[in-house]
This record gives sequence, structure tokens and C-alpha cells, in this order.
Amino acid sequence: MIFNKIRKKLYLHRCKRVAKSYGDGLKVNGESYVTPNTTLGNNVNFNGMKIQGSGNVIIGDNFHSGIECMIITSIHNYDKGNAIPYDDTIISKDVIIEDNVWLGNRVIVLPGVRIGEGAIIQAGSVVVKDVEKYAIAGGHPAKVFKYRDIDHYEKLKKEGNFH
Repeated sequence: MIFNKIRKKLYLHRCKRVAKSYGDGLKVNGESYVTPNTTLGNNVNFNGMKIQGSGNVIIGDNFHSGIECMIITSIHNYDKGNAIPYDDTIISKDVIIEDNVWLGNRVIVLPGVRIGEGAIIQAGSVVVKDVEKYAIAGGHPAKVFKYRDIDHYEKLKKEGNFH
């Protein structure tokens, strides 16, 4: 038990030291890595997040991740490069995750994606394109299959009921 507390403090310290900025209430409960291009809002909860690449990552307030999630912001140049399977060029794209987003376990978010406010991404999904606000998406690639009850969501938001 004491070992787990020490690990959580280490993960938290590492994220705070590396991130470009972070808000109040950052919690890091599982092994997590951010980049110097990572901006974190208030009440961000990582339960095992690995952010990699040279693109910017902006995560809004009240974000929650499941275990073993990844956000990737850079890819190799495989299409117009001068070598196969890819050349030495790195292509970076920003990832933006708006407020009140929840990523289930083992979600992967690829470069250039925006996930809208209040969206939920189902465990095991690969997000390859933008997800609208209030959407619930899942699969490979992730597709929207449902939306939150927006009236209820807005009521909870107005009341300030955040986990």
C-alpha cells in the first residue's frame, strides 16, 4: 500500500515536471508520461496515460482516462518520403481534448484528432478522426454510436457536479 502511494507521487511529480502547464487537482494514479507540449486543465485524472510525439496536446478540465491509454501526435512520412517503409521525416499534428471527456481503458488517440466536450470513448477504441461533443464512440476506428442525454449533462454541468 505504501509502495502504491510512493509510485503515484512519482508519476504525479514526473507529469508536473514535464508538462507545459497543468491546472489544479491533477491526479496520476497509474504510470503516465506527458511531453513538454502537453497542456492539462483542472481536475485531470490519469490512470495510465502515455503521450508521445512532438505535436501539442491540450486536455481540458475534468478529463478521465482508463488504464493503458495513449495519445500519439507524430507519425513517420510513409507517403511522400524518400525511403520505404518511411523516411526520417516526422509529421506532427496536435490533439485537442475538450472538457469533461472520458477515455476508457486502452484507448488510442491518433495525431490531428479533436474530441469534443463531454464525449466518451469506449474501452479499446482507436480514435482516428474528430469526435463531436456529447458523442459516445467506440471501435476500430472509433465511430459514434450514441449521444449523451444533453439536457441532463448540461444540468449537471450548471450545478458543478464533476467527478
